[in-house]
Amino acid sequence: MTVSSWAWIATLVALVAVLAVDLLIIGRRPHEPSMKESGAWVAFYVGLAVLFGAGVWLVAGGRYAGEFYTGWLTEYSLSVDNLFVFVIIMARFAVPRRFQQEVLLVGIVLALVMRGLFIAAGAALIAQFSWVFYIFGAFLVYTAVSLLREGQTDEDDFQENVLIRWAKRALPVSSSFGNGRLTIPTSSGKRLFTPMLIVMIALGTTDLLFALDSIPAIFGITKEPYLVFTANVFALMGLRQLYFLLGGLLERLVYLNYGLAAVLAFIGAKLFAEALHTNSLPFVNGGDGVDWAPEIPIWLSLLVILGTLGAATLASLAKSSRDRKRELTEAKA
Repeated sequence: MTVSSWAWIATLVALVAVLAVDLLIIGRRPHEPSMKESGAWVAFYVGLAVLFGAGVWLVAGGRYAGEFYTGWLTEYSLSVDNLFVFVIIMARFAVPRRFQQEVLLVGIVLALVMRGLFIAAGAALIAQFSWVFYIFGAFLVYTAVSLLREGQTDEDDFQENVLIRWAKRALPVSSSFGNGRLTIPTSSGKRLFTPMLIVMIALGTTDLLFALDSIPAIFGITKEPYLVFTANVFALMGLRQLYFLLGGLLERLVYLNYGLAAVLAFIGAKLFAEALHTNSLPFVNGGDGVDWAPEIPIWLSLLVILGTLGAATLASLAKSSRDRKRELTEAKA
């Protein structure tokens, strides 16, 4: 897939413009968006992604459009999993609801920057060393196993990292969020940092960890840097509105981690197969490619990912419904 410099520039300008509008809207007044407002924004961003994929289809063909849609769906699912951790961070630091939208936007901007850096690094590595797919595949399988062991994440699982502990100890931090700014004046004229700074540090370090998972996953679906970047951007756009739209539904997706574990393990296996096909390591098959390794077409990857995530969602909602009925029955008894 050949993407001209002008196409890159036009895409970046358009995406930055959409993000800038979002920033201006949130900058007017901190508030908790309504279900109607959140639903409209989520539908708008999903519609943009669908239209973009259709544009890729018209310009570059069905293969690359399929890669974009599969990558976007995978990254969107991983972003929803990221929301679980955001919920825990918000609860852990008792962020007022009216400030949560601003905090989420900062977290998403940080995620965009980090993923952009990792995409550039990943593309450079792939261009120079095809064997990096072995590492990516192993990392995804390891992540899948970790997700299976952890299961559903709750507030007790969140551990403050070294950077958060240092910031709380070394910086003068107030106990009040004030007006939602990073600093607040004191009666003596000095300024203190608000807990908003600590929350942003927590979000930034969390985004770093999720970027480490998401970039190998998307490169397991497409090796086109343009599609990798746009799939990531579209997956993150509208995430803060989705946070308020889903609300308590996030807590009901008890099997999402297991579905994501299966998806990451599948993509990891796919990466191993592709690494074997393009093998250049002298101690593997004498440095030649392995012909018997299966080739997984993009349409099959899309079906597997859709089916796995759909089954995990339905199973989660069914379990939550059974649990609520059992609680109601026990309460009446």
